[in-house]
Amino acid sequence: MDQRTLLITLNGPDRPGVTSRLFSVLSGFPVTVSDIEQVVIRGRLTLGVLVAYAGGPSTGTGTTLGAMWTAVERVAEDLGMEVELSTGSQAKEQRRRGRLSVSVLGATLQPAAIAGIAGRIAAAGANIDRIERLAQWPVTCIELSVSGADPTSLRVELAAEAAAQEVDVAVQRTGLSRRAKRLIVMDVDSTLIQGEVIELLAAHAGCLDEVARVTEEAMRGELDFAESLRRRVTLLEGLPAEVLDHVRKEVVLTPGARTLVRTLKRLDYRFAIVSGGFTQITDGLVEELGIDYSAANMLEVIDGRLTGRVVGEVVDRPGKARALERFAREAGLPISQTVAIGDGANDLDMIAAAGLGIAFNAKPVVRQAADTAVNTPYLDSILYLLGISRDEVEAADAEDGALAAG
Repeated sequence: MDQRTLLITLNGPDRPGVTSRLFSVLSGFPVTVSDIEQVVIRGRLTLGVLVAYAGGPSTGTGTTLGAMWTAVERVAEDLGMEVELSTGSQAKEQRRRGRLSVSVLGATLQPAAIAGIAGRIAAAGANIDRIERLAQWPVTCIELSVSGADPTSLRVELAAEAAAQEVDVAVQRTGLSRRAKRLIVMDVDSTLIQGEVIELLAAHAGCLDEVARVTEEAMRGELDFAESLRRRVTLLEGLPAEVLDHVRKEVVLTPGARTLVRTLKRLDYRFAIVSGGFTQITDGLVEELGIDYSAANMLEVIDGRLTGRVVGEVVDRPGKARALERFAREAGLPISQTVAIGDGANDLDMIAAAGLGIAFNAKPVVRQAADTAVNTPYLDSILYLLGISRDEVEAADAEDGALAAG
């Protein structure tokens, strides 16, 4: 017997009881529920219900559909809503394979940006099945559920459109692989915090310009990190150790850093930092933010002064990737369940190794290599790439505040 479907769509002012009224009517007919989607925008409700029923000449389908249509129209009229009806076959209603999540972020989202992104998706032969807003401030983020596209080629197409429209776009596979990300490994300088610690130290030593020049060369990938670190640290020789205390107080977290860490820890994520900077600074961040794992270089101090050397193995580009692998083992997680976030060339190996690599306000070489790039100044924008909305974050913060007050 042919299996047929009927799509019922209600549009109109939102009010309590719309869903219950519609399904109470449908319960009187020989149909089963195949799918439901509902969205409310500015007090306007769109409710779509897909029901299945047995078709065929001997089933009295026409009479059944006519009676059901009349009953649904009566409910819609009573609620002051519009109703649409369309029929199809169960085979045609099967959702296409290859479902992806496309996140679009921007300080503002212009219609041209949405048109460009949607146009590229359509040109790839894919379909937008659903659109949802994840955040309205301090950046706007919408998430599109897309089916029927190859993730690699679509990522390339949308990256080009994102650059033209000056927005950020992330393409990820949906399903268990996205939900399974449980360990965040983050660079520190110019990622978790604003600026570079070694430049703060250099300002006290009177060699800021020279250190900044070497730092920039290393970040662009023009100079081996270990060599650049040695050259910069040498310039700090003789600096009093108490300067480290002053620099700790000068460190400023990137906007949204506390929200990012707090929210992910609330969801039982593990959080790690890995830095080409120095333990004398990162240890304070670990304690302040409740970070689970950390790796950084250690400045050598003898007789109360910096010697211009580091102690032990240098945490460089391959060292960061090794740290990510070590943190994953300690957390009992596969590499596929990790997220790496960084901005410079020395982050490239860990970004490549992680299940999801994110370039945050990064140099071009890093943006090109990462799975996705975020160019907003707010670190908590990364939450949206993990499918966490601003409303959910604020609701959890409000609940925690109420518990603390109580």
